[in-house]
Amino acid sequence: MEAPAEVTEEAAPAAAEAPAAESVGEGALDAVMAGDRDLHILFGSQSGNSEGLCALIAKKAAAYGLVGHVHDMDGFDLGSMAGMKRVLIACSTWGEGDQPDNAEELYNQAKGSAKILSNTHFSVCALGDTSYEFYCQSGKEWDEVLEKMGGVRIADRVDCDVDYDVPAAAWTAEVLSRIACVDDSGTFQEELVSEMASYAAGDSKAAGSGDVATVAMPEIQLVANIFRYNADTGETGVDAWACAVPGHHSVLDLLRTLKATQDGTLSFRDGAVDDPTTGVSVNGRLVLPGLTRLCDVARDKGDGAQIRIEPIAAYDVIRDLVVDYTSFDNLRATSKPWFVGGQREGTYAGKTVMGTMDAVTATELHASNDFASPQLLHATSDAVPFNRAYIGPALVTHLWNRSCDPRISDKSRKAILESLADTHGVKAETDMASIHRQGTMGANAAKSVLEAKTAVLAHDGYNGRHGKHVWWYTWSIKSSGKVNETTLYRTVLGPMGLVNNALSGVSARMIFGFTRTGRPMFNELLGMVAPPAGIGKMPKQFNSLVENHHEVVSIFNEMDGRF
Repeated sequence: MEAPAEVTEEAAPAAAEAPAAESVGEGALDAVMAGDRDLHILFGSQSGNSEGLCALIAKKAAAYGLVGHVHDMDGFDLGSMAGMKRVLIACSTWGEGDQPDNAEELYNQAKGSAKILSNTHFSVCALGDTSYEFYCQSGKEWDEVLEKMGGVRIADRVDCDVDYDVPAAAWTAEVLSRIACVDDSGTFQEELVSEMASYAAGDSKAAGSGDVATVAMPEIQLVANIFRYNADTGETGVDAWACAVPGHHSVLDLLRTLKATQDGTLSFRDGAVDDPTTGVSVNGRLVLPGLTRLCDVARDKGDGAQIRIEPIAAYDVIRDLVVDYTSFDNLRATSKPWFVGGQREGTYAGKTVMGTMDAVTATELHASNDFASPQLLHATSDAVPFNRAYIGPALVTHLWNRSCDPRISDKSRKAILESLADTHGVKAETDMASIHRQGTMGANAAKSVLEAKTAVLAHDGYNGRHGKHVWWYTWSIKSSGKVNETTLYRTVLGPMGLVNNALSGVSARMIFGFTRTGRPMFNELLGMVAPPAGIGKMPKQFNSLVENHHEVVSIFNEMDGRF
């Protein structure tokens, strides 16, 4: 019998007692943190990286006594910046030094603006790619134009390459320590920067202090089968290692251990436990290895435990478990998943008006967006490996959820539906089953993808080869609860179709009522001789496969909501 899981408490080691830091002045920090503590963070983003970074900065700002407000540059009122004491910008560069789509209009306004930032402190984080000639050009332009508008640079701009996490984190820590020392009057209290950094660090420790309960699982004896690919020789294979590891260790812990003790050339993406780009396939499940315990994925916890780790499908393998996400990044960049607010009712909250929505809608939208890695979700589709132009379930889900937000403008909602209806939009999805079986992430995404497909097909009027005909056929069946004479003669293409079906035995099965519901297929013989109003237009539903199967599924789903 397997030993029960043992719960142990791991307390943080006691820190050596340090002498108290010399205070700059009694109550000086309290004074600077009084009054207006708003921090406005603007993002210019083509693929979502800058948007995500700004959301993270806003979250971290709370430790510095700041209230973070994240703004999309699209539709932002430049004049309102004049009243802001603290402004941060994270901006990506698009193409050959261009501003992202959502930042271009605001930047053009800023270039022609007067010096309206007489009391504003700012800093810029520029995201770019060193493989392009105009590296981080958009961020550099914002850094320059904000200074020309009269702003005061609180910290030097940082230019980040594709792997921006480390430099962006360093910039965030520095800039928050400094900009948090801008007081209610807009004056920068530079002498308090060190004390502010200590205060924020203390807050972070306090937030995470206390003993942490850890579930210690029994040791597992397992064989780890790991896919290997050597790009230099083009050779592929599987290495197998016998391991004895604690069950509560993560898959990432296992990979790190094997790299350190068995083969230093083993390649995988290493990072934070929730790093969305570290995804792998473990025994057929797509997971983030840092968040996945071995005891939850290893088969046969006894002596025959096996674990198979492979790179996720849908991407090109660079080496071993490392894949190239460029294809997904390009699709995300061209999908333009920007949110443009419409003229809707709002609620006054402090110093701004915020759009509102009912609690049920908000809960549904949050649940639909509950996935840790869009890169991983993209790979859940069976269609993606065979159709690289298909935008994939992650972007479909993102776009669909945007369109369902009641605060979005009608123009943006229409643009999203048209994007989803494109040749490489949601219609390219073949089957939601492969998505749905990938845990909570997949279940939520599959629901959104199905809803998006239904909406898009209805928007297009079911214009596929069988779409319109299947619609009316379905409507009749759903309304009557059975296949009646009207649908019968349309379905079999009139008398000629009946003769054809008689030879195959289909007509006999219809007449004698061999149906799924047990109801008669038709009430009388009128359907056998009535004028075939649908002759030549209705596909042979009973005799041949429907080529556009997704249309049939979508129509039945919509009918289910009506009857």
